[in-house]
Amino acid sequence: MLELNRKVAQATKWSAVTEIVAKLITPITSMVLARLLTPEAFGVVATLTMIITFAEIFTDAGFQKYLVQHEFADETDREQSTNVAFWSNFVMSLIIWGVIALFAAPLATLVGNPGLGYVLTIACVVIPLAAFSSIQMALYRRDLDFKTLFKVRIVSIAIPLLVTIPLALWLRNFWALVIGTIVQNVVNAVLLTVFSRWKPRLFFSFRKLHEMLSFTIWSLFEAVSIWLTGYLDVFIVGTMLSQHYLGLYKTSSTLVGQIMGLVTAATTPVLFSSLSRLQNRDVEFRQLFFKFQKFVGLLVIPLGVGIYCFCDLITEIALGDQWLEASGFIGLWGLTSAITIVLAHYSSEVYRAKGRPKLSVLAQWLHIVALLPTVLIAVQYGFETLYVARSLVRLEAVAANMVIMYYLIHISFPSMIRNIFPSCLSALAIIVVHSLFHNISTNLMWQFVSISLCLLTYMSLIYMFPEERRIIKQYILKRK
Repeated sequence: MLELNRKVAQATKWSAVTEIVAKLITPITSMVLARLLTPEAFGVVATLTMIITFAEIFTDAGFQKYLVQHEFADETDREQSTNVAFWSNFVMSLIIWGVIALFAAPLATLVGNPGLGYVLTIACVVIPLAAFSSIQMALYRRDLDFKTLFKVRIVSIAIPLLVTIPLALWLRNFWALVIGTIVQNVVNAVLLTVFSRWKPRLFFSFRKLHEMLSFTIWSLFEAVSIWLTGYLDVFIVGTMLSQHYLGLYKTSSTLVGQIMGLVTAATTPVLFSSLSRLQNRDVEFRQLFFKFQKFVGLLVIPLGVGIYCFCDLITEIALGDQWLEASGFIGLWGLTSAITIVLAHYSSEVYRAKGRPKLSVLAQWLHIVALLPTVLIAVQYGFETLYVARSLVRLEAVAANMVIMYYLIHISFPSMIRNIFPSCLSALAIIVVHSLFHNISTNLMWQFVSISLCLLTYMSLIYMFPEERRIIKQYILKRK
């Protein structure tokens, strides 16, 4: 357990460093691109991404999760399984790319981009590129080797600065985003293969494939369910509203995801890999889960409240004046994101780590049942009604996961609330301080003063709780 704790700490450190660097560079890229390209261009790319991510579900077929979670009999078993996963993944990706190219025109029309079938065909080259590198990435995560992933990610996030932005200055359309994404995937595939100790070799076993698929079939269903919850609304907005509003809608949620990703992207892969190693040791499993939840809650809860309070400022700085119509969505999505991350998203990692992806599928479909009618009704009343309804319906996912966690995993809702209660209570002070100082002035400098006062108030209150104080001290000491 001590050795695992050491690896978890190292993995979390490198994963956190990766995301910190990424979040320093990515916002700069987003800020520039949002000012060079229109919401319509981002809307087109959103629909292309919807198709690509759906296709990648079937190329991966849950193999990444299998390689991370499965306890292999020996090194030979691991080597054989890895090769079977790689070739299955890669061959399937080529087949799916070919099928998409064959039906590109009707697919583009279906998602609201008639006449752009050729763009879809070219953009989907990322499917085999991602498939080629995904197995190496799974092995790094299994071994908690996030230091190597850090190196690859740093090069990858520089691509938009070096490729996408110059193309946007030249082309001024969605091709800049498409080409930039392709180059990024090429770089990822090359670097992950070069750094990886494992290299693909010509080996295949249908018996091994059957064994893996029997393990991953529910992970595949889960991935489809997650895709539906993530893109069902995108499809509806793209077909019932304009590409302009789709661009506003998708870019707003993506911006919040990038901000929250500073915490979640650094911790979620580590949490899944670490819990998977403890899946049969219930006491230590729960301790590690609560430790992660408390730490993440300390960061994302005030972050979500802050996004809600300062949504206009964030929108203007990150995206520019032409996106201000979406500032209300950014604020509400940030607030509900903080709630769903600590009370729902991490529950999914628990189900997968326990080898029970059926529970995640159940939670996702319970959410889809609520999501579909909500979006279909709300979209008829305009963009503002849509984003309010879409944000609030996420609370249903929280309720569904709480019930599943209590009855089937035996982690109760009250224990989870107690775990993050200090963060929630302290974050309320941000709303109070913002309310007091918001009407004094709209000056940019004053807003930054207000943010500093909110942060100081939160830190002062959270420091009054012994466990939270211990975590803060430990974090600061480690950095020193």
